[in-house]
Amino acid sequence: MAVHWCGTGLSAIPGLKKLILDGNNVIVWNRTVSKARKALEGVQVTIYEFDIKSLEEKLAPTDIIVSMLPGDWHVPLAKLAISKKAHFVSSSYISPEMKNLHNAALKAGVSLVNEIGLDPGIDHLMAHKLVNELKKSELMNAETEVSFLSYCGGVPKVPNEFKYKFSWSPLGVLKALKSPSRSIKDFENFEVSRPWDAITSYNAPLNNPEEFEVYPNRDSLPFIEQYIFDRNWKIKQFVRGTLRLKGWAQAWASIFNEIETLSGQAGEKRLIEMSEQFWRDNAYADNEPDRVILCVDLKAEQNNHVIWHKTYKMDAWGDTRGTAMARLVSYPVSFAVKAIIDNDTDHGVSAASSKSYLVDNWLEDISSLAQEFDIIDHLALNYEHQISKI
Repeated sequence: MAVHWCGTGLSAIPGLKKLILDGNNVIVWNRTVSKARKALEGVQVTIYEFDIKSLEEKLAPTDIIVSMLPGDWHVPLAKLAISKKAHFVSSSYISPEMKNLHNAALKAGVSLVNEIGLDPGIDHLMAHKLVNELKKSELMNAETEVSFLSYCGGVPKVPNEFKYKFSWSPLGVLKALKSPSRSIKDFENFEVSRPWDAITSYNAPLNNPEEFEVYPNRDSLPFIEQYIFDRNWKIKQFVRGTLRLKGWAQAWASIFNEIETLSGQAGEKRLIEMSEQFWRDNAYADNEPDRVILCVDLKAEQNNHVIWHKTYKMDAWGDTRGTAMARLVSYPVSFAVKAIIDNDTDHGVSAASSKSYLVDNWLEDISSLAQEFDIIDHLALNYEHQISKI
């Protein structure tokens, strides 16, 4: 069984190195071989120039394709995997086109594992863990109201005036700002056409509590089923969103105003121009530390009283191990690859595993990648605080 790792960009290297150094049979494919060799300097591994036909010639049944390439490559590579009875892994969201490959993957007896990076990925694992714990509490009844939030963001460790820096092309960030979102707020669907119409503040319960700006991202509602919420739960709030530094909305106000006016081919051209300018002005410098914050929160209430409330919190930043973003995207990808090798994944198209033992093991491994990683039991914390006052 060979692991064909495609793409050695900024978010790929730590997890790729782990697979190689753990003794797996890894073959690296990159559009520029010299860049891959430089990124993997000191590591012994076979590197080929990426070409899908060349990959097809070397791909064998039970092999694994890992796509760390741009998103438009995921479906073609997943289709290639199915045709050769091989498996597939990516950190990206499951697109409708990827979802449509489920039956073909089942028939071929292969796993197409997606959404196993940072966000989506680690956030899914935290959500599964919290939902499982709430179910085990046996506190739920027909009147219980459930609130869920998940906020994640990559920001500069040292804030700049722009309140943001880019690890890769800004075009994806700009296009996301043109995307509508759907979530649940006060028991009702909450839909906005642009993120800046729904920016609110969030006090992250970090060791040093910090206020951020947050907004809903994409369509949150399908994740209610993915996180295996009980069908009888009354959902008061459910949102998966993006987290930004305080002051971001003000710093980006002129950008929001311009994006609002863009449409058609001319609008696409202007977005590309803006992306190139932002990359010149606000890209990370060599060895400049980035920062990643992730908070996943689940709360249950009865008769206006909180009966259960826990939050996963993670704060990580770049250090001698490299960027926080690279660690937290690529290590989970390597976990999924190992799970396939161990025959520990389901066939068909799937996202980050909900299997409790994998969730526990992976979260334990991920905790060592962040400078701050913990789960807060708010009720226990409040009780301890009250006792300390007596």
